[in-house]
Amino acid sequence: MIKVGIIGAAGYTAGELLRILVNHPWATVVFAQSESHAGEPVWSAHSDLIGETSLTFTGVADVNTADVIFLCMGHGKSRSYVESLPANFSGKIIDLSNDYRLQATADGFVYGLPEAFRQDIKAADKIANPGCFATAIQLALLPMAKADKLGEVHVTGITGSTGAGQKPSETTHFSWRANNLSVYKAFTHQHLGEIGETLHRLSPSYKGQMNFVPIRGAFPRGIMASVYFECDMEEDEARKLYDDYYRDEPFVHVIDAEPDLKMVVNTNKCVLGVHKHGTKLHVVSFIDNLVKGAAGQAVENMNLMFGLPENTGLNLKPIGF
Repeated sequence: MIKVGIIGAAGYTAGELLRILVNHPWATVVFAQSESHAGEPVWSAHSDLIGETSLTFTGVADVNTADVIFLCMGHGKSRSYVESLPANFSGKIIDLSNDYRLQATADGFVYGLPEAFRQDIKAADKIANPGCFATAIQLALLPMAKADKLGEVHVTGITGSTGAGQKPSETTHFSWRANNLSVYKAFTHQHLGEIGETLHRLSPSYKGQMNFVPIRGAFPRGIMASVYFECDMEEDEARKLYDDYYRDEPFVHVIDAEPDLKMVVNTNKCVLGVHKHGTKLHVVSFIDNLVKGAAGQAVENMNLMFGLPENTGLNLKPIGF
């Protein structure tokens, strides 16, 4: 059994990690650390886990009891935590923040996008889990990047409110978010850096511009990324490129029908629709921001690091209705 520890275990992504890991056949959670909930049962913060686990939150974690720790503390906090780890800590680390995603500040962390860097992940001891928007957008572009067919890219993305984290703010408050839409961080979103680095790694000659307009959605979870770019391929040829690239991928599905959010919510799936309109190829990508965009992909990376089948513990069914 893989002994798992979670640091910052009271937030949204940690709750999803726990939901997946308590039913993982080859993992056992040895601690769930949270300073603010120390001594309380895990279900006090994650009510869906009532009856699923008897774990209580610990304020201070003995990290040496874990084979792998997941860092769920939020952006800007992981680096100082990693630097404070005891010198004899020999476990693996999977960080769900953006602290180590860029190559210039990676400090030995491997970027954990399995559909692009699976072999690197298998050999890694430290993983920087990709961002949620970054995952949805990259999965829409990987086949074209690998074929060196990308120029300027235009993306409109819409995300559920859980993408903003658990701490309430003006733009996550229910009465503001419900029945409302708004743009934020247009053309400046923090995930653009990691997307650009992946595209350059797959296509070193890539010099295209990424135009990304993210939108706050009036729903709790899920992401839709609507991506288009100039393409000199016929639709059938482009579709075959996507089919071939993702043929053996356990979680990415290219479909003929128009995809929608209910196909992926509560799962580690990405569903893609690929269609040609005039000279432009339009790729629509759907994921659950808390699963494939965070906790599910983190467990996928754990499976790869420990030599397990990639989909172990991740055969999750969409809610549907």
